Amino acid sequence: MEKQGQMESYRMIAAECCGEIVEKKSRFIAVLTPVKTQEEALDFLDGIRKKYYDARHHCYAFITGINGELERWGDDGEPGGTAGRPMLDVLRGAELTNVAAVVTRYFGGTLLGTGGLARAYAQAVRQALETCHIVTMRCGQRYVITADYGLTGKLQHLFAQRKVTIEETVYTDKVEFHILAPYHMQAGLRKEITELTGAKAGIEERESAWYADRG
Repeated sequence: MEKQGQMESYRMIAAECCGEIVEKKSRFIAVLTPVKTQEEALDFLDGIRKKYYDARHHCYAFITGINGELERWGDDGEPGGTAGRPMLDVLRGAELTNVAAVVTRYFGGTLLGTGGLARAYAQAVRQALETCHIVTMRCGQRYVITADYGLTGKLQHLFAQRKVTIEETVYTDKVEFHILAPYHMQAGLRKEITELTGAKAGIEERESAWYADRG
């Protein structure tokens, strides 16, 4: 489902992860990290190059944008299409975005051939993905719900049932719940709050935001 031309959800890795394989004495070290922009991805690549400065190749692939709008890859001296492109295909197959992958190769002295190289670079990324925690990011809507103190328990129970995140609670002469709710329940949540409180709660819509679906 789409919201105003963009996806309501996308998948990304939660944190940096690594994997390593050895193929005919060549070491392939894969490191994946979450990124939001091309600049972040290239900075990450530079960092890996400095860390493994004595390696022969640092091949990369990255996808950024909620809809995966930007894709880039590079073979860093390997035969064309044998490294970055297979890596990118693995990221696509996992349906990920906002992710960068770098595979560093230490040459082991034996040529692998184009097919062998492509398989090795892809397998290194797969190995890293097996250690990654993948999260689904969903589009949510922020609200400020204002009500009398006597309605606090009922509203808290409703939010818990509907998996609504309470980001902040402010206590003044009334209670204010600053909440983040899944976008798809927008109309239903308004109706439930109105019915639950006898239309005595204030409902102020704020900005939209992305959040990690904890299931």
